Amino acid sequence: MNILVTGSKGQLATCIKDIETYSNDKNLHFIYKNSKELNILDANTIETFFNNNDIDYCINCAAYTAVDKAESNTESAININEIGVKNLAKACSEKQITLIHVSTDFVFDGSKSTPYTEEDKTNPIGVYGSSKLKGEQQVMKQLSNYFIIRTSWLYSEHGNNFLKSMIKLSKEKNELRVVVDQVGTPTYAKDLAKTIIKIIENNNQDYGIYNYSNQGVASWYDFAKAIFEENDTIIDLYPIKSEAYKTPARRPHYSVLDKTKIERVLNIKIPYWRDSLKKALINVNNKIN
Repeated sequence: MNILVTGSKGQLATCIKDIETYSNDKNLHFIYKNSKELNILDANTIETFFNNNDIDYCINCAAYTAVDKAESNTESAININEIGVKNLAKACSEKQITLIHVSTDFVFDGSKSTPYTEEDKTNPIGVYGSSKLKGEQQVMKQLSNYFIIRTSWLYSEHGNNFLKSMIKLSKEKNELRVVVDQVGTPTYAKDLAKTIIKIIENNNQDYGIYNYSNQGVASWYDFAKAIFEENDTIIDLYPIKSEAYKTPARRPHYSVLDKTKIERVLNIKIPYWRDSLKKALINVNNKIN
């Protein structure tokens, strides 16, 4: 079984590569492509690639994820998160390839106070969330054999993310101020990678939209505090409101995702976010050392 993974330089694709390296299922053959090797904005390039390769699944990890920059680079965000996804989805439809597309909690406006389900109304409040929602809509329009996985607050030992930023800043500063009124759930990218691979291994055909994050609830302040506690880092940490930390893009104040559906369909137990953080920190520190 051949599996194309786009956006191969990103942290999620790198985590998929880590997981599949140690997988016992040697029937899965992963093909990793970055934007230079497979430009999803070029429909002809995608068509040629699919014509020349027998692909069963496409995991789309390619995305424009710079939330603040998206506010001024709207065209780039829409091109990658909507048009590129449309090209992939159309090609997958023509070749009867199952598409696993990674989306975001930013498709919601954060006005709820209870976890978002897959059926809740979407209402993005920024360019990034809007472009990702348009990508979802293209997937649903172009084909029926798809999995759209909405996730939140991804981090790992790879790439650029909040965990690595906090560790870096703690070595440069004696005190930090972190937003306390944006609430969601940190998600270890390796946990998501394992879930995506399980969909493929099980040949699951319960297509549709799914939520996936780690379990539990945290603010960015809670996340930072846990990082420093688990890493035995001594630093003065202060909670601040969003108004005190202005950014070009607005963020949802509440974006906790309800994972009941994916746990039931895949028969999985999702780890608590702080337990996964401990594992991630071991891997981060091993890389540093």
